[in-house]
Amino acid sequence: MLTKTAHPPFTLYSVETGRFKLDGGAMFGVVPKTLWSRHIESDDKNRINMAMRCLLIKSEATGRTYLIDNGSGHKFDEKFSSIYGFDYAHSTLEGSLKQQGFDAAGITDVIFSHLHFDHCGGTTRLNEEGNLEHVFPNARYWVVESHWETASRPNAREKSSFFPENLGPISDSGRLNLIKPGHVYEDGLTNMVMNGHTIGQQLPVVHLNGKRLIFVADLLPTHVHIPLPWIMGYDMYPATTLEEKEEFLAGCIDGKTYLFFEHDADCEVGTVEKDGKNYRIGKKLTLSDI
Repeated sequence: MLTKTAHPPFTLYSVETGRFKLDGGAMFGVVPKTLWSRHIESDDKNRINMAMRCLLIKSEATGRTYLIDNGSGHKFDEKFSSIYGFDYAHSTLEGSLKQQGFDAAGITDVIFSHLHFDHCGGTTRLNEEGNLEHVFPNARYWVVESHWETASRPNAREKSSFFPENLGPISDSGRLNLIKPGHVYEDGLTNMVMNGHTIGQQLPVVHLNGKRLIFVADLLPTHVHIPLPWIMGYDMYPATTLEEKEEFLAGCIDGKTYLFFEHDADCEVGTVEKDGKNYRIGKKLTLSDI
């Protein structure tokens, strides 16, 4: 289901780009299956369903249209698709944009939380001749500088998450903007930068007349990851993630903060509550509920 909400001068839209599956053990790291399986189901290969949900922000003040992340795209071979169980039967990037009243050529800015394949693969597609072409021909691309350096020279463990067919066209476009932590976008959008999952991951923040919506990307891929020790095995620096989560979540229990979940197949938006020394999901919401 595609949702939206209006908070002048912004109108915000959810953009579903498809689904895929990741190993449940990898998604929850040291948390045993006996615990995480109480909250989320896995298939016969131990994979859990993952959304690839992006956020589109239309500003009436400047006329700009921001898209945060853009999913995986469709450039995979059959073997890779089978491993990760990609499913575009119910939603695609361009299909969802059309349903929400937009087209890719009208996107003015693509903000990348980071450049792992499931977050930036929708930047390009293969044309009829089998050549790469840009899906967003008029958009500026925004990446945190330290993350671009990481993606350009990845370590052996993270290298498989960065695809040359995604990064090359971004680099060659002439529209890449490298930014620092604390960057303020043209319409007052800001970012928080985290370094646990990958160096230089940005969480864009939309300020909505006293409220704020944070695109939490892979700091909290699902609402089930809110408790402090529930950290992905995919994180490059899990001890750093733990520290970042503790500080981040402490600032989210103010009653004015809403989290937008990119990968949660069942919860689009949520609030956070403190439960003793730990944190948990408060209200499960949609974008329309804010």
